[in-house]
Amino acid sequence: MSSSEACCETRQAVYTAQFENLDDIRVFVGDAARDSGLESAEIYAVQLAVDEASSNIIEHAYGGESQELIECTCLITPGSLKITLKDCGHHFDPSKISDPDLTSDIEERQPGGLGLFFMRQLMDDVTFTVVPGKGDLKDCNILTMIKRKEGRG
Repeated sequence: MSSSEACCETRQAVYTAQFENLDDIRVFVGDAARDSGLESAEIYAVQLAVDEASSNIIEHAYGGESQELIECTCLITPGSLKITLKDCGHHFDPSKISDPDLTSDIEERQPGGLGLFFMRQLMDDVTFTVVPGKGDLKDCNILTMIKRKEGRG
């Protein structure tokens, strides 16, 4: 994005919580990452983190594939790409997930926790919030991940 262009660009897409939509989500965030000026390794990291997060939403927030929605928003700024995933499934409290023990033998490791670990390794910032629903609306989970351009921002 050149300095003569607008400061920021927002792109949004909505997908049903189905594993077959993971490719489309990867392409969507990959295009935004590429257009934001991220390098190929950074684009791959963004796609991998979003793929893991989207899979977790389908599997854990919605309890499997459904017609429920995953809303993906990409904010392209001169120094970074901010990705927000919103779902209105079961709540997720990342503080209840301990870091995986990567030093023990694989057979002895507790299942789970790797997805969050990978997201935090691949992205520069990862935050979770819950937005309370009003009236008949459900509470929604908001996952925000930021990838800064290397050597900038």
